[in-house]
Amino acid sequence: MLAFKCRAGQGGTAATHTGLDDCIMKASLLPDRRIVRFAGEGVRAFLNDLFTSEMTTLPAGEWRYCALLTPQGKLIVDVLVMFAAAAEEVCHIDVPASQLQPFLARMQLYDLRSRYRLQDLSAQFAIMAVWDGTAAVPAEHPGGADPRLPALGQRIMLPPDAAAGVAAALGADLVAADVYEAHRVALGVPRGDLDFKYGDAFPHEADIDQFHGIDFKKGCFVGQEVVQRMERRHAARTRIVPVSFAGAPPRTGAAVTADGRTLGTIGSAVAGHALAVLRLDRVNDALENGHALKADEVTLSLVRPDWVRFAFPGDAGPAP
Repeated sequence: MLAFKCRAGQGGTAATHTGLDDCIMKASLLPDRRIVRFAGEGVRAFLNDLFTSEMTTLPAGEWRYCALLTPQGKLIVDVLVMFAAAAEEVCHIDVPASQLQPFLARMQLYDLRSRYRLQDLSAQFAIMAVWDGTAAVPAEHPGGADPRLPALGQRIMLPPDAAAGVAAALGADLVAADVYEAHRVALGVPRGDLDFKYGDAFPHEADIDQFHGIDFKKGCFVGQEVVQRMERRHAARTRIVPVSFAGAPPRTGAAVTADGRTLGTIGSAVAGHALAVLRLDRVNDALENGHALKADEVTLSLVRPDWVRFAFPGDAGPAP
């Protein structure tokens, strides 16, 4: 009997299934993503000086998650980067659609000598996510595993009109983008603009450190001093935390409260799962005093995913 791998839990632990209907591989075009081509001699070293992850060791044909920060350590944008297998001086950057123009402007500002060629490929290419299974990515379409979390699956760069054919070749059902959104929220993976604000949040607050988006051993990058200090001192009092609820979802932006005290706000919310930006110390106080967390009169329950490596509310200390 044909067997394939399917997501079994929030952390992406794979279990073997045998063709069960609830474990069919899925694929979806992501309309909130754009593709930028960045090329030029020494492009790896240039990006390495800017991004939070190590670029010099990134194997060609693999995605790496990282962020671009202000000198004060605030998030300008989080992206995924892949170097072309056939050209070490060419990379593709998977950028949030809302931040495309600010990102292009920022990169041009850094490239004062105009040594690098920056090209928006959004009209020609899109990002397709494939999850609940694994398959070999077609050689003609660059792609690979999402480095943030195994259960997020693969990300493939392709012309939008090729999506149906590629999905069929992979044995995946092509589904609407909101199906992927529900999958992302259930896994507890934040999305900029919905779960945190660009220009306002620190990387730790957006859990970028939890999803392998910061290399604390690499050399200097913009904003490194602030980020390293937060890591060293465990100074992130605010984090994005998964929660669950019954019934209708609370509004995005709704205040999370306990016993009349504001603890944070709701971000993405769908199908019984949500992400909330919470003050961890205040949530701990609420739990210790037996107060329920609510948003829009909806009772919330904390969900501790297995990717967490910080002191989760109710824990005695950091996760191992």
